[in-house]
Amino acid sequence: MTEFIVFGGLVLLVLVHELGHFAAAKFFGMYVMEFGIGFPPRLFSRMRGETRYSVNLVPLGGFVKLHGELDGTHKRSFMREKPWKRAIVLVAGVVMNFVAGSLLFSTVLWMGVPPAIFISDVIAGSPADRAGLQQGDSIVGWTDPNAFMAFVKKHRGESIAFSVMRAGHEQKVSVIPRVRFPRGEGALGVGLVGGGSARVGFVDGLYGGFIAACGTAWSVIIGLIGLFYEPQAIVGPIGIFRVAAGVGAIGFAYVIQLLGVISLNLAVLNLLPIPALDGGRLLFLIIEKIRRKQFSPKVEMRANGISFAFLILLVVLVTAKDVVGLL
Repeated sequence: MTEFIVFGGLVLLVLVHELGHFAAAKFFGMYVMEFGIGFPPRLFSRMRGETRYSVNLVPLGGFVKLHGELDGTHKRSFMREKPWKRAIVLVAGVVMNFVAGSLLFSTVLWMGVPPAIFISDVIAGSPADRAGLQQGDSIVGWTDPNAFMAFVKKHRGESIAFSVMRAGHEQKVSVIPRVRFPRGEGALGVGLVGGGSARVGFVDGLYGGFIAACGTAWSVIIGLIGLFYEPQAIVGPIGIFRVAAGVGAIGFAYVIQLLGVISLNLAVLNLLPIPALDGGRLLFLIIEKIRRKQFSPKVEMRANGISFAFLILLVVLVTAKDVVGLL
């Protein structure tokens, strides 16, 4: 069920993104031709004023169709509006994803999170590495990292056994902690992170969710930079659902937290200066303002088409990598 919840949440997050574009365009009085839930073929629709609201067959988010997104002829077309108004419409989707991520984190704080210990890092060649422990594993039966480390220290040089939760499945592990080890590595050779928090009040939850969203967005940016050095670390749709299975086994609050992280990822990724994304269109708008001349529709369409093809190819390659990882 966790995978279905995450899939549904991901679809809603994409829809929330499009709702941001829609609300901003309506606020500025732009001619919105259609707001669709899902992607065509169309199942049914209804006209309300000048806008058609549709429900479509492919349940992968939604879309907003503005009149004149590349070449405006109507007096309220997107391309005939002032650049600052178009910029707000373009970034509105990103803002909505940030707000959604912040509120999801706040929800976790309002609910409270069951305590757990996660493995944040595994040092190559360490006892933990040889025992098959992996980053993201949660240690079953332990909630305090300090208590677990004291247990490991007490049994250095002896074989110890415990279980970890990975992708929704419990696995038993046997490992011998080192008596002597390099400085900073520890007897097992792992990094541990404690999870869990008590419930907080409404205002504290809102503030904490906002701070967590800011921190997560910054971490996503740092992570994107790191992908230039470790491209194998990128995770696709299948990888996300494998992570979802693992966090779902720990507790529902962690599933909500994962959706918050996904929402912040969508916000940051959409700001990348790639023509097919909001950030790319915003870059075109900035260049247009500097040169005081609009790009021709053919130039934008060509740039968007090439970028979109590149993104589709990237998704296919990452998905193939995830599939190979399952074998």
